[in-house]
Amino acid sequence: MQYARMPVPAPAPGGECVPLLQVPGACPSEGQPMNPEDHDAAWRRIGAAGISGSVTLSTACRACVEDLEADFGGATLVTTGELRLLACATNERARAVEDAQLVTGEGPCTDAYVHHQPVEADLHQAEDRWPAFVALACDQGVRRVLALPLAIGNLLIGAMDLYRCTPDPFTAAQKDRAAAYARIVALLALDEHPYLIATHSRPAQRGPQGYPPTVHTAAGILAAKYELTPDDALARLRAHSFRHNQPLLRTAEHVLDHHSLD
Repeated sequence: MQYARMPVPAPAPGGECVPLLQVPGACPSEGQPMNPEDHDAAWRRIGAAGISGSVTLSTACRACVEDLEADFGGATLVTTGELRLLACATNERARAVEDAQLVTGEGPCTDAYVHHQPVEADLHQAEDRWPAFVALACDQGVRRVLALPLAIGNLLIGAMDLYRCTPDPFTAAQKDRAAAYARIVALLALDEHPYLIATHSRPAQRGPQGYPPTVHTAAGILAAKYELTPDDALARLRAHSFRHNQPLLRTAEHVLDHHSLD
């Protein structure tokens, strides 16, 4: 499992929740009542997708992707506002795009989580908002993204991303259904990761990136070898991953094995 500090932008002025990069007809606002028909329909699809009656977080993500005509998707969980866990990716392309948000420190998952609002964007029109992420996501064929916060009541635990390889926007009905799936995914996430209930969120703030122990160990090796600060060593790891288009953990493991980025 992959953990990392959630990179966050500064809160909106006044602390208000701002929907970023939303197209006209954006997703239902936070707190808007959910249509029970969408909730029931989503559960039926998830149940039908389960193997031998088993309903899991992965089952729900796959059912959501198929039902909403997305090409792939993923779910990210967040603890204490900074530790991030990639809990589900429907295929390797989804895993690569989710990792791109970790490597670049930006993307729809972060915005949906921080601002407690759905985010929908055509990536060809989002270069100014997420320049580094857009480049990597487009390399995987992504054209449109819909990200939704995962929450149960006031407990915010992460975000879910749905990706399309076409520019076609999600319809209003699909966005309503996506909100139902997001609530179910949040429930299943709490079932599989009950420690999330005991964590306490902290206000979003800027700061150096935090990463899994493997990444911190690798950064320590680079810091000692090249006389770098820990933050500069972490930045060098991220830059190398970005430049070579490879997962951050793979870069860290290479450093552990060879004591070098080369």
